[in-house]
Amino acid sequence: MCSIMGYCDSSADIKKFKEGFKETISRGPDDSRIIDTGNGFLGFHRLAIMGLTESGMQPFELDGNYIVCNGEIYCFGKIKKELEKKYTFKSDSDCEILLPLYKEYGTDMFKMLDAEFACIIYDGKTNSYIAARDPIGIRPLYYGYDEKGVILFASEAKNLVGLTGKIMPFPPGHYYKDGKFICYCDIAKVDEVCYNDIETVCRNIHDKLVAGVEKRLIADAKVGFLLSGGLDSSLVCSIAAKKSCVPIKTFAIGMSEDAIDLKYAKQVADYIGSDHKEIIITKDDVLSSLETVIHLLGTFDITTIRASMGMYLICKAIHEQTDIRVLLTGEISDELFGYKYTDFAPNALEFQKESQKRVRELHMYDVLRADRCISVNSLEARVPFGDLDFVKYVMSIDPEMKLNKYGKGKYLLRKAFEGGYLPDEILWREKAAFSDAVGHSMVDYLKEYAESCYTDEEFGKLCAKYTHAAPFTKESLLYREIFEKYYPNQGEMIVDFWMPNKEWEGCNVNDPSARVLANYGDSGK
Repeated sequence: MCSIMGYCDSSADIKKFKEGFKETISRGPDDSRIIDTGNGFLGFHRLAIMGLTESGMQPFELDGNYIVCNGEIYCFGKIKKELEKKYTFKSDSDCEILLPLYKEYGTDMFKMLDAEFACIIYDGKTNSYIAARDPIGIRPLYYGYDEKGVILFASEAKNLVGLTGKIMPFPPGHYYKDGKFICYCDIAKVDEVCYNDIETVCRNIHDKLVAGVEKRLIADAKVGFLLSGGLDSSLVCSIAAKKSCVPIKTFAIGMSEDAIDLKYAKQVADYIGSDHKEIIITKDDVLSSLETVIHLLGTFDITTIRASMGMYLICKAIHEQTDIRVLLTGEISDELFGYKYTDFAPNALEFQKESQKRVRELHMYDVLRADRCISVNSLEARVPFGDLDFVKYVMSIDPEMKLNKYGKGKYLLRKAFEGGYLPDEILWREKAAFSDAVGHSMVDYLKEYAESCYTDEEFGKLCAKYTHAAPFTKESLLYREIFEKYYPNQGEMIVDFWMPNKEWEGCNVNDPSARVLANYGDSGK
């Protein structure tokens, strides 16, 4: 990952800019640069992944235009070849194509990109700024206005604390120009429903996910894989192992006493022949990291925080013990194919509406978790299930086919990869939620700790302070209080708690863990 920031007016205070920007130096520890555009500042912290030489350092400049971009542009080779007819490139960085692309196509460029990205462009001709974010929001971007009404952009909310009164996430699939946010891609919208037969659907799911993994293996830095032992990360690892001529490096994490998935992760690793490492954590590791994790996340959401504990600690170990720079992960599959709770969807229309809602909100939950836990440890996340072609296709599949009518969740995904990718007991196993799979005890320890922090009277009094997304358990109150310590009065950055749809029968629960649902069954075994 890299970090970008823009303060978009000549009145910008360079001292305040530098103070805010240094908050995310761990995202890009290789090099840092701030430039004065003549009408404000652009900053870039670099984590070198593609084009490792000095020539790949940003901001890039072309004919008085400047850009900073945190991104991977997967289509850059094809675009660069076309642009080379008119432009000379100085580096092997994928992001160097963006300014020539802007010169040729303006803001139409954004819908041409097959990429995970967030960028800020300074147009020297109009003395104005343009910013944009990928359709899912895999790469982070936030914005706010200073007391003079000047807009600021930054990779993380922590860059903007103290610089703006209200910090908000930049909407995915939008670009900002001339004071307006304009949608160039609503990734969850379906223009035409796909009514292919199940064999065709599964073949397309297979081919598109394989392509999504394959393009994410390309890097000038070393690549590793997070392997939980569940279906999603196991498929990513299996596909990558088939595409690699050397054993891939996989990593799994679990509590010392009751990690559910470590044994399954090892089974997958043995099956695909990966170079596998286990990270074992304790109660003390979890509780001592809690405040750090909430600070780095910038959220109070229960699910996100629980699931981040293990992810942060495994990424910390990878950073400290290896020279890997890129990690492939299994996020986004659930939002496309369903969770345990979507088994309760009353009909196909409701399933599809819920899937669209979750995809549009991913940037505040699972995608946020993956980005922060990985980037704070100076690593880059790549998310094959977030491949734009793959997401568009799965969202378009007839939702009647995606409903769990098969007695097994994510049936289409499982069937698509029959035939040697994984052992049957992994391919058809019900996966535990990541926070539970690290160990049921981890969630229990967090809840017990929260219970010890407040009396019932204190709980009631403190909860009354909050009107937006009010805490409803002592655990949620603890997380909110820590969040407010670092992001005072910024709770509206997160729209609400990630919870099952309480309007559905069987889903009116008070804890986000799938453990509390009636259909959890063998998921935790």
